[in-house]
Amino acid sequence: MPVQAVATGGPCGRTDGVREASMSRKPRCKAVRGIFRRAARVYARGMSPRPSFPLDARSRSLLRTLIAQYIADGQPVGSRTLAKSSGLDVSPATIRNIMADLEEAGLVAAPHTSAGRIPTAQGYRVFVDSLLEVRPLEEPQVEQLRRELPTSAATPHLLGSASTLLSEMTRFVGVVSVPKHDEFPFRHIDFVALDTSRLLVILVFTDGQVQNRVIETQHAYTASELEQTANYLNTQFAGMRLDEIRARLLREMRDEGARLNRLLAAAVDVAQQAFQSPADNDMLVSGQTNLMGVHELAEVDRLRDLFDAFQRKRDLLQLLERCARADGVRLFIGEESGFAALGGYSLVTAPYGVGNRVLGVLGVIGPTRMAYERVIPVVTATAQLISGALNRSGAPQ
Repeated sequence: MPVQAVATGGPCGRTDGVREASMSRKPRCKAVRGIFRRAARVYARGMSPRPSFPLDARSRSLLRTLIAQYIADGQPVGSRTLAKSSGLDVSPATIRNIMADLEEAGLVAAPHTSAGRIPTAQGYRVFVDSLLEVRPLEEPQVEQLRRELPTSAATPHLLGSASTLLSEMTRFVGVVSVPKHDEFPFRHIDFVALDTSRLLVILVFTDGQVQNRVIETQHAYTASELEQTANYLNTQFAGMRLDEIRARLLREMRDEGARLNRLLAAAVDVAQQAFQSPADNDMLVSGQTNLMGVHELAEVDRLRDLFDAFQRKRDLLQLLERCARADGVRLFIGEESGFAALGGYSLVTAPYGVGNRVLGVLGVIGPTRMAYERVIPVVTATAQLISGALNRSGAPQ
């Protein structure tokens, strides 16, 4: 059954013409069908606002045809090719006039005087906002995602697999931001004395993550005191997030005042460091070398800038955090991101999380000449599956 054209604009912009094409084959289960029914709606809520251009039906049809042709073969598209491919009953001269109008509007450009046209970043924006058909993934792709995502594994393994799969399925770069440990409830803690002032802390989280930390202590603790302290923390704080534990310990310190007992003092001493979260999130990146095979991205300097950004991570993480604050799929084309290293690229992202709580963002970085109708459903479906896995693992609501 065809899905109706989406005509809603969310907090990030208008997407009047985005629609999901009819499914030629129905996915096997309601959950999978739900992912793709939501794909167009989620996509519609997440776009960045861009100016609209008053295009008539012929101009829209020719722009759609030109961009589809350019995405397919990467070559400038001439008027004769458009006349054959568009299905419009118009002369090449009329097409040339329309192309001149589109060029004047900044939607297409001519790389050489005698060559055809290629879409600009603004042209791509009009295309994805109002001309794009979002199609569901084919069943083999859905099955590949379900089969290869280790949905019962600990979060780091799950997210690492998601980054790799996004890269493999799109042939571009897969990126995933990793949640801070504050986002997951703590399950269990153990202490091992390394010497008189250093402890090995073993932290286990509800999603299966295990983290080892070495901390400095103010006092030397016996094995019995460490066992009592661990038992106290496990009994009193299991199931709470780290920020909640720190806040409660501070309250108990104030409540106890001068009567602070030895056990609580030990718990406060070690927990201040053991439950401290890293200042920054991490980011997983897979498939950077895929970009080296894209003809229009083959300039060494451009690739070097982007690879340097992958190494630094900070700026890209800030961009992903911006995406996490918006609903649904976000799409940045070229310089729209405000991030110089992405000037010649596009970024498609979707948030993942549990319930209404966003834990991170995943996405794909590729050339502006990417098959958006193929990449968007892959990103959306992966985010949906990751969210489902985290929900089942007991991640925080």
